[in-house]
Amino acid sequence: MYILFTILIVIAAILLILLVLVQNSKGGGLAAGFASGNQVMGAPRTADFLEKASWSLAAIIVVLSILAVGVHSGQGAAQDDGSAITEQVQEAAESLAPAADFNEEAAAE
Repeated sequence: MYILFTILIVIAAILLILLVLVQNSKGGGLAAGFASGNQVMGAPRTADFLEKASWSLAAIIVVLSILAVGVHSGQGAAQDDGSAITEQVQEAAESLAPAADFNEEAAAE
């Protein structure tokens, strides 16, 4: 599921990049190609559409990122139940125990 969210985020990011590149910083961009006054999709409507699409894709990326983090942390919690850490602590304690016994025997002599 995490991989699916990651793929969707990448696709949305690529689409957002393309939308931003299509826009012109001075209000032209794709709208400049539709400069005729009698067209239904004139310059103002195209600019509005591109702006709304950009904001929508940005919101989709944010939501998908939050969902991906939630799914990933849920998977990590299911995999890491603490037993690996407990085993490492026990192994470390066992490896130190013979050294402590040796030191006690040396001190007793």
